[in-house]
Amino acid sequence: MTQSVTSPLKLSLGPILYYWPRQKVEDFYQQMLHAPVDIIYLGEAVCSKRQELRTGDWLELATALCDSGKQIVMSTLALIEARSEISALRKICDNSPCLVEANDMGAVNLLAERKLPFVSGSSVNIYNAYSLQTLYQKGMQRWVMPVELNAETLKDILADAQQLGFADKIETEIFSYGKLPLAYSARCFIARAKNLPKDDCQLSCIQYPDGLVMNTQESHQLFTLNGIQTQSASLYNLLGEWQTMQDIGVDIMRISPQSTDTLGIINRYHEAIHQQASIINLVPEHQLQDNCNGYWYGQPGMDWVNADNS
Repeated sequence: MTQSVTSPLKLSLGPILYYWPRQKVEDFYQQMLHAPVDIIYLGEAVCSKRQELRTGDWLELATALCDSGKQIVMSTLALIEARSEISALRKICDNSPCLVEANDMGAVNLLAERKLPFVSGSSVNIYNAYSLQTLYQKGMQRWVMPVELNAETLKDILADAQQLGFADKIETEIFSYGKLPLAYSARCFIARAKNLPKDDCQLSCIQYPDGLVMNTQESHQLFTLNGIQTQSASLYNLLGEWQTMQDIGVDIMRISPQSTDTLGIINRYHEAIHQQASIINLVPEHQLQDNCNGYWYGQPGMDWVNADNS
């Protein structure tokens, strides 16, 4: 819900976008229970073949974490192609002990039919306040802005939502750290990279806990392959934008899990939001070489824009 400038931003931990071994996933969430995040998203949002944890396992984990004091949210697939995936989606909608993040319109429709509240994920195309209002009327409580939108567009959308009279009834969440989820395809790019058919991918994604980075012919990092998902090569980092977000009316900054140092990243965001350390100290200059924030400024997404020069 739209905040006053005195209300600190919340932090959320998005779903794990990569394919990790079951024990790593379980250990990760045990660690995150003690992290300064307010919201934890669970579930498989990329590929249904990743079954170290099946749908029932994710639902059991969600139930176990519901008493943690953090808000737990179950995420759904962003691209549904098979009847088995529709069946799993229905199972989540019918049995989730917590709020559900709908990552495609099929999930939105199923949740609306059941009159259940939901979060609209960043893969749902919401580009104006009228689309936002339509989903709000279907039961949406929170939306995650599509990653390619910029701060000025967001400001306009929220201003229009205020005019339409529902801005204070929904929450706005921004993907603020991690490799940007850019596109989804019926083709598995990891399988293709290994000359394997998609139906016999041998679950190769598990070899790449942060995805497979692809370079241009000039040896510049361009994209990250993550199964059927294409991501940015650089890490999107909006840590320095927390004050602007708060002023615009953003409620939640999302951190996407990484295979290493996710807790450290969360702590840095928490310290910045609560003004326990300066942004300069939190983001050393050499680290920014692997970061990007262009979309936020309406620039090419792979760019890094210094706030003073925007």
